[in-house]
Amino acid sequence: MAENHGDHAETNDQALMIVTSDAIETQSMAMILGNAMRQQGTDLHILLCDAAGDLAVDGYASEAPINTPPSNPMEKLAPEGLLKMMMGEGVSVDVCAIYLPNTDYAEDDLLEGVGVAAPGPMAEMMRDPAIPVFEF
Repeated sequence: MAENHGDHAETNDQALMIVTSDAIETQSMAMILGNAMRQQGTDLHILLCDAAGDLAVDGYASEAPINTPPSNPMEKLAPEGLLKMMMGEGVSVDVCAIYLPNTDYAEDDLLEGVGVAAPGPMAEMMRDPAIPVFEF
């Protein structure tokens, strides 16, 4: 159970998910778990770096969607589709600050609502003991 940390009480239901993997199965599982966290009341922030940054590019289409268990309502959705769905539900998404300078993409190529992470605020989130960080 989360403890009350005084001024940091508002961060108790936050989480930061950092996705760097280029593997579709890993990207998909990260999005499925992130969506489950969101459904359970977590204010989720996703940081996409390296190859995973491509998920935030408008028009990007990964390989064919992976198969999921029949009981999973996210069946047959590609990771970029799950990302877009979560953004529509209020999940904030940024690409790493060095993603765009190291690709052929510009900020206008990103999905509407995707930001470019600033190192300072991102480091604050990572350092806050009340905000768990998950890496994929």
